[in-house]
Amino acid sequence: MSNVILQTQGVTKRFGNLVAVNNVDFTVNEFEVVGILGSNGAGKTTFFNLLTGLFFPDEGTITYRGADITKMSAQDRVAEGLTRTFQLTSTFDNLSVTDNLLLVYFRKNHASSIKDLLLTTRKSHYQNPKILDTLKTFDLENVKDRLVQHLSLGEKRRLEIAMAVLAEPKVLLLDEPLAGLAESEIKGVLDVLRQHIGKQTIILVEHKISHIENFVERLIVMHEGRVIAEGGYEECLNHPEVRKSYWQIEFEGDAGNA
Repeated sequence: MSNVILQTQGVTKRFGNLVAVNNVDFTVNEFEVVGILGSNGAGKTTFFNLLTGLFFPDEGTITYRGADITKMSAQDRVAEGLTRTFQLTSTFDNLSVTDNLLLVYFRKNHASSIKDLLLTTRKSHYQNPKILDTLKTFDLENVKDRLVQHLSLGEKRRLEIAMAVLAEPKVLLLDEPLAGLAESEIKGVLDVLRQHIGKQTIILVEHKISHIENFVERLIVMHEGRVIAEGGYEECLNHPEVRKSYWQIEFEGDAGNA
């Protein structure tokens, strides 16, 4: 039987009169791949912010590996194994690709040495097997010495995910990892992520639903802060409330992005 790794019960978040997340119950099993779907304003990113500690809920509880983390800080959640990427890449643009990876690696394994790493000794770690393996896995070998500010969006996205994976989280949360990518870049990012199925729990918010059909094991669909459907890909997309609140939006105004 699968073990529950992350769960919310009755989670609600308000901003003034707006109820952004409304009484959401959500359960993820260890090593499961779950997608969160919904149109703009559905509450997806706010819910992600609650899971990762950027916001605290007004009501409800969040548990991680059986422990209550409802009021735990974002930093402490990262230390416990919850790592999240953002829609806008969160890399260090004035450092090289390799230096970005080294910074994450040392933060994870040698926290007290980060200052020395940046100022004096980082080149001596460029042949670290873990760094070399990450560069290869994420197809970043050809740009390893390039400053991040000079990367393409696809390369930067792969680097951001590589940094998150290198931190060895138990739960990897991806906020629209395919946003702004070309078709060829989307395939590359998904191919990399597939290598981590069965090794990490993966939760992703994504709007390009057709690209994740063969990637996610389960979908939840949100609308106006509520979960309106949950289950398999086809099951959710054919749910009457999903067709009314989300699928029609795709056809009328955004079919080209589906």
